[in-house]
Amino acid sequence: MSVTAVVGGQWGDEGKGKIVDLLAEEVSLVARFSGGNNAGHTVINEFGKFQLHLIPSGIFYPHVDCVIGNGTVINPKVLIDEIDALEEQGIDVSRLSISDRAHVIMPYHLLIDGLEEDARGAAAIGTTRRGIGPAYTDKVSRLGIRVCDLLDRNLFERRLRAVLEYKNDIITRVFETEPFSFDEIYEEYCAYTDRLRPFVRDTSLVVNQALDKGDVLLEGAQGTMLDIDFGTYPYVTSSPSAAWGGCLGLGLSPTKIDKLFGVFKAYLTRVGEGPMPSELKDDCGETLRERGCEFGTTTGRPRRCGWFDAAVARFSVRVNDFSGLALTKFDVLDTLSTLKICTGYKLDGEVLDSPPPNVSVLGRCQPIWEELPGWQKPTSDIRKFEDLPREAQAYVRRIEELAGCPVDLISVGSRRDQSIVVRETF
Repeated sequence: MSVTAVVGGQWGDEGKGKIVDLLAEEVSLVARFSGGNNAGHTVINEFGKFQLHLIPSGIFYPHVDCVIGNGTVINPKVLIDEIDALEEQGIDVSRLSISDRAHVIMPYHLLIDGLEEDARGAAAIGTTRRGIGPAYTDKVSRLGIRVCDLLDRNLFERRLRAVLEYKNDIITRVFETEPFSFDEIYEEYCAYTDRLRPFVRDTSLVVNQALDKGDVLLEGAQGTMLDIDFGTYPYVTSSPSAAWGGCLGLGLSPTKIDKLFGVFKAYLTRVGEGPMPSELKDDCGETLRERGCEFGTTTGRPRRCGWFDAAVARFSVRVNDFSGLALTKFDVLDTLSTLKICTGYKLDGEVLDSPPPNVSVLGRCQPIWEELPGWQKPTSDIRKFEDLPREAQAYVRRIEELAGCPVDLISVGSRRDQSIVVRETF
């Protein structure tokens, strides 16, 4: 049986939810391996339109088990609200498993996230203020509280008392803000635990055993350019969002991953701060935003829009070793008479083929443009690659050449059926 990972190749928001939803029909398990409710995956199917933040996109198939892995950080209130919302729509969530090793987002994480972001002033990172970064900080600092800790009330009480004393010192002395009440947090999280207890399992065992029954699909969050190691640091997320995160975040051997699909928008978007060389700050950028409904699923913030960046694509292909690419929101480009691709960067008289690691250097990079003719015909009803306008086919082939990886699927709309399979390997 095989393992396939679906990973964002840009700065997140590439449309991974739809791709996972498409692939999930053929697998026995879908597992989310990183991030928290700072992620947002939109899925449109026969049940309606759903915006998922923690639960894997495979939850809509009755034969698919779903896992929230140890590499995630979980806000229990958000997760319970998401479970309740799905159940109200008639979706069976009994197949959901939550890792007993996943770390928990606590109220002080959300407060500290906002206070630290405010303190940065003009140097703010642009976090979602969902407590994600502080939760991962505590994980590395060995101050975190895990799901398994919540299950033992005596252990949870001892651990919370020790950690909260330390956090309240920071909150009161550094930020001069009111401290948290131990009793309030303890009672609140004990109630959450009672609700979530039936879902908690050793998910590493669940994932590995699932391989005996069928194929497994790994669902990434955010995108490679937000990866804690290889993204545009410090304007990144706090966990591995590239392919290797699937192994770390699930307790799965790297030798078991067979295919890696990179998801890219046919253009480029980014939420939050940080350099983006191909960004458009003109009417064309606004057209992409309006036609693509480019507003964050999690925050509602307008996304910054730009032309497809092949330097970013090459870098993502290299560090992930993608088997193939999925191009999403292709139909957003239908009305444009001319398209551009950023093929690389100019910096102090030199040509760069991939993003430099220093964001201040990347911010000085000037894009090298290649212009291509648009097709100015609707593509939403097209289902075969050869039926696309000649100019649209040429645009796809040029992206393949520049990225160094074949395009396996093109999404021409938000519905499941609005997809063009280019290679049967998808």
